[in-house]
Amino acid sequence: MRPYRPADLPALYEICLLTGAAGGDASGDYPEQDRDLLGTLFAAPYAVLEPESAFVVDDGHGRAVGYVLGTADTPAFVERFRKEWLPAVAERWPAPQGEPRTPSEVMAVLLHTPERMIVPAVAGYPAHLHIDVLPRYQGRGLGRALMAAFLGSLAARGVPAVHLGMLTENTAARAFYDRLGFHEIDVPDAGVLTYLGRATS
Repeated sequence: MRPYRPADLPALYEICLLTGAAGGDASGDYPEQDRDLLGTLFAAPYAVLEPESAFVVDDGHGRAVGYVLGTADTPAFVERFRKEWLPAVAERWPAPQGEPRTPSEVMAVLLHTPERMIVPAVAGYPAHLHIDVLPRYQGRGLGRALMAAFLGSLAARGVPAVHLGMLTENTAARAFYDRLGFHEIDVPDAGVLTYLGRATS
């Protein structure tokens, strides 16, 4: 495990796609030209805008095979996403007109509405995170090590608590978070998501 390096960015896109279907491979859900869309939403902006909060698992040959990344301050991150990240990617994935009909259009809606990340019910958990490890590297304690690094980094900066939103259907991920001391946060109208949180220390 090591801190993120800019050369890891292509691997982050790949990991995000290969774990993007409730922990499984989402490649089949997106056409070739949209294979980077998940990473553009859930991985790359964190690594680019807040690299100090990103850590990776290295396969021993320099390639990242898992990551944890996020932000220490969700409202500040949302503002930077809107002003700095979205203009760089909006032309490639414009906001769909009307009701989204495909997975790509659903993700494009999320891309253009970063303010959705500001959830009043989790205001007491100012940081948030995303963590993914390629399936063949799971079950080795790597996720736990990544989480420890991320939480330790937040605690060292005086951030008291962190939250995440996960697909409720991903029961394996929920068991992982439960083992790490996360608890459910009651968020009204959360849809397909369950929100979890814990103190950073």
